[in-house]
Amino acid sequence: MTNANRDVFKNFIAGKWVESNTGNTYQITNPARKSVVLGSFQSSNKIDAERAVMAAEDALRAWADTPAPSRASVLFKALEIMGKRSDEIAQSITDEEGKPILDAKGEVRRAMNIIEYAAGEGRRMFGYTTPSELPNTMAYTTRRPLGVVAIITPWNFPLAIPAWKLAPALICGNTVVFKPASSTPMTAVKLIEVFEEAGLPPGVLNMVTGSGSSVGNVFVENPSVKGITFTGSTEIGTQVYSEGAARLKKVQCEMGGKNAVILLADADLDKALGGIVQGAFGSTGQRCTATSRVIVEDAIYDEFMDGLIERTRNLKIGDGSDPDVDVSPLASKSQYEAVTEYIEIGSSEGATIAYGGNSLSGGIFDEGYYVEPTVFTGVSTSMRIAQEEIFGPVLTIFKAKDLIEAIDISNNVKFGLSSSVYTNDLTNAFHYVNTAEVGMVHINCPTLGGEVHLPFGGLKSSGVGHREQGVEAVEFFSEVVTVYIDHGSTPS
Repeated sequence: MTNANRDVFKNFIAGKWVESNTGNTYQITNPARKSVVLGSFQSSNKIDAERAVMAAEDALRAWADTPAPSRASVLFKALEIMGKRSDEIAQSITDEEGKPILDAKGEVRRAMNIIEYAAGEGRRMFGYTTPSELPNTMAYTTRRPLGVVAIITPWNFPLAIPAWKLAPALICGNTVVFKPASSTPMTAVKLIEVFEEAGLPPGVLNMVTGSGSSVGNVFVENPSVKGITFTGSTEIGTQVYSEGAARLKKVQCEMGGKNAVILLADADLDKALGGIVQGAFGSTGQRCTATSRVIVEDAIYDEFMDGLIERTRNLKIGDGSDPDVDVSPLASKSQYEAVTEYIEIGSSEGATIAYGGNSLSGGIFDEGYYVEPTVFTGVSTSMRIAQEEIFGPVLTIFKAKDLIEAIDISNNVKFGLSSSVYTNDLTNAFHYVNTAEVGMVHINCPTLGGEVHLPFGGLKSSGVGHREQGVEAVEFFSEVVTVYIDHGSTPS
């Protein structure tokens, strides 16, 4: 490995750590301590991206021809290496993205679960046989890789999201060009190192850092790239999908959310409060599945608000490296500015700040991008804070007279990723399951996350194309080929 200078990190192309064609780099800093520079990364351009695609093309045939169980052995080796480096990688996540160290360790565990599951698919790359209508004919299906696929990932899960795209792409026999978020490339470098050490052949996995406009666009436009998997904003995802589809590429996009919790009067309030506070303020609200809205049945509104404010007030805010911290800084200056602007917008729209709403200063808070967990009441569905993804520790509260009204409020957004209902009434629970306009429904548990063997993704503006994770990942990263074999012969 030649990426030895830990001050300047390089691109990874054709099995080598290389500098960008531009000769330029950019720095990233710790969002909890803005003065701490974590490293310099390559400001790559079109030439770098095209070199990565060429390397992936050159490596494709050999990797595609490698038996899937043999490909799996590389993933199992990567799993072993990641386990040995788990603490180091978790600290990297906290250092560059800001999330609490316990959340970062959870992210590493999730990435390992993903790799383990995908490796197992190496012995489950199933097709099927079926009778043919033709005499002396065998008919069956088999799978083959798409080819070169592009992976474009966001900053909020700099390890888990790349892993849940990369692992199934590799096990299906694809070669990969990977552009991590420009603000969190350090953890991506460590992920590449893991697969490099695991023995992945040169060119099978390539990484180029830099801006989306200079790198990501090349991946979308290059005809050698046959598939694109993207996670990020709805605005960029819509563009990626449109441009990729116009070029007949296979595209999946996981995008934004405005996730709601419905709290009915018969619910276990203590359990619900725990799930809501975790969902809204864990990871500083910087998750696509974070709880953004709570719709509360009138009868328990006052009791709920008292409990919510009390629990929110008791959250510890600080540097994510402190294991006792619940809420850490926002990931960047741009995120800080976006969240504080939304708090101002909410107030100007006439909503009431029931708790928080302030930027934090003094001591350690002067060193990072800290905002108080914020709770808005008196929110109407027409307000921007009720409709737009804020991606920060901001929670909006609504009242509803019953489940029907609550579902109407919940569905009244352009997003449809995840949602929850807290109730002990089975009839209400199933009515909600059947009417919630989301891709993931939770009963008596938070809106967060998902298990690696189950589909992950949303409806409406939250997602388009195949779902991620589980068997759906194999469906996306492979093509089905139908085979007919005429085994008859003319009698002599």
